[in-house]
Amino acid sequence: MDSRDILITEVALRDGSHAIRHQFTVDQVTQVAKGLDEANVPYIEVTHGDGLGGSSLQYGLSLTNELELIEAAAASVKNAKIAVLLLPGIGTMPELKEAARLGAKMARIATHVTEADVATQHIALAKDLGLETVGFLMMSHMAPTAKLVEQAKLMESYGADTVYVVDSAGALLPHEVHERIRALKNNLSIHVGFHAHNNLSLAMANTLAAIEEGATRIDGSIRCLGAGAGNTQTEVLVAVLDRMGIRTGIDIYKMMDIAEDLVAPILEKPQEITKDSLVLGYAGVYSSFLLHAQHASKRFGIDSRDILIELGKRNVVGGQEDMIIDVAAEISRHKQGAGV
Repeated sequence: MDSRDILITEVALRDGSHAIRHQFTVDQVTQVAKGLDEANVPYIEVTHGDGLGGSSLQYGLSLTNELELIEAAAASVKNAKIAVLLLPGIGTMPELKEAARLGAKMARIATHVTEADVATQHIALAKDLGLETVGFLMMSHMAPTAKLVEQAKLMESYGADTVYVVDSAGALLPHEVHERIRALKNNLSIHVGFHAHNNLSLAMANTLAAIEEGATRIDGSIRCLGAGAGNTQTEVLVAVLDRMGIRTGIDIYKMMDIAEDLVAPILEKPQEITKDSLVLGYAGVYSSFLLHAQHASKRFGIDSRDILIELGKRNVVGGQEDMIIDVAAEISRHKQGAGV
């Protein structure tokens, strides 16, 4: 890994879970993880879209127990490290211990951008388990840069090896990424990472902005298999960085083939910027809310965009998916009362 300028974490087997209603099979995860490993991808994230413990009525039930998927992925790779996501309050410390036992080598501990302090024990446990440990500050567009730096420094103090700026809603603009990554690089002594979503068609631009400012840990999703309009498309990112003379160590041809032959058939529909994923970025709403809002719009006979815009106004964050139904019901009542 010393020959790499940028370390890429492939998130399709976690973030992409949102896009296929958490229906990954053991065979799919095995085949994709094996292919990515052969393409020399250094990190492969595998969990429910909402991390360890995410399989639930609230977040969406998984077809396959995530621990089985983690075990299958770990057994199918030779060099890549399997990463898991944990959101304190959803995932538990026993689940993290079990993931480590099954072969996970990296733990990404995710909190809302202003709530780093809830991750203290989980980061400490991950370090105790010998896992490479990442602090994941979600919805980073919702906090001013000074607040983001404060929270990143907390995660550093808890023992994180890396802290990520996470654009969960795909709402950040390139100049905002420049500012945030630069501030973290100037104030932290650990690695800085960036996780993009493509809801405003800015995932690649924002990722390049992050790299220009010194981020060396970057997320991508092959074939854009991620929540909303997906993430920075990994095989495209590898090609772009190669053109720029930035070394990822990843085999471009193999990534193209995996995207076409293994990942494309998994997608229920091509990942593109639809009116719904676009409004996620515009409203600044968590990308995993998309399918929930679409279901609620059908149930109440209203426009899903109205739901997402209202959620954005209320600064709703991950973990508050139950509010989607409440908001949809309120909008429906208001429209009926107004005779719309």
